[in-house]
Amino acid sequence: MAGSFKPISGSKRSLHVQVAREIARGILSGNLPQGSIIPGEMALCEQFGISRTALREAVKLLTSKGLLESRPKIGTRVVDRAYWNFLDPQLIEWMDGLADPDEFCHQFLGLRRAIEPEACALAAKFASADQRIELSETFQQMVEISDAEIFDQKRWTEVDIKFHSLIFNATGNDFYLPFGNILTTMFINFISHSSEEGSTCINEHRQIYDAIMAGNSEKARIASANHLHESNHRLSSVS
Repeated sequence: MAGSFKPISGSKRSLHVQVAREIARGILSGNLPQGSIIPGEMALCEQFGISRTALREAVKLLTSKGLLESRPKIGTRVVDRAYWNFLDPQLIEWMDGLADPDEFCHQFLGLRRAIEPEACALAAKFASADQRIELSETFQQMVEISDAEIFDQKRWTEVDIKFHSLIFNATGNDFYLPFGNILTTMFINFISHSSEEGSTCINEHRQIYDAIMAGNSEKARIASANHLHESNHRLSSVS
C-alpha cells in the first residue's frame, strides 16, 4: 500500500537521513500524494524499525525542504509540489532515478539557460585576479583531457563541473553561489544522459573562457548561450 516502507539499518548518525530519503522518494515518486497524510509515528517507527527520535529528526529534515508539514490533531501532511525546495542539493540527489531522463535534462538545461549566460557575463566583469588564474588552470586541464589519446570521461566531468562552478563563484553576486552547488549535484547525471561519448564541446568552452579572460561580458553571455543549445547536448528541441 502507499506509505509502506522497509526497515532501515545503519549508523545512528545517518539513520534519520536514510529515513528522510525513503519518505522523500515516496513523495517525489507520487506514492505519497500531495496533500495526503503520511502514516502516524507508531506505524512508521514499526515499518522502518527505528525510534521516535530518529523519525522526528527525519520529519524535521523533510519539513525544512518543504516536503512535509505537521499540524496538531491532523498529522503530518505532504505539502503541495509548488512549495518543494527543488534547489536543495540533497533533494536533487534523492530524485535520482525517479524522473524521466529526457525531462530531467530539458528542465536542467532550461535552468542553466536562464542563469548561466548572465553568470558568465558577470564573471567577465567581476572575476578577481585569483579567480581568473584558477579558471585558466582549470581550462588548461580541460584542453589536456580533450587532446589526450585516451579520453577520460570521469576526469572530464570533474573538471567541467569545476569550470562552471568557478564561473558562478566569480560573479560577485552571492545569490549565484547556490546555483554553483546545484550544478555540481546535477551535472553528472546530466552529462551521462545528454553528452555523446567522448564529446567535450571544447570549442564552446574555449569561447566562454576567452571572453571571460578578456573581460568581455557580452561575448561571454553569447558564448554561454550558444554552448547551452540542445544540439550540443544530444537533446531534441522542445517547441
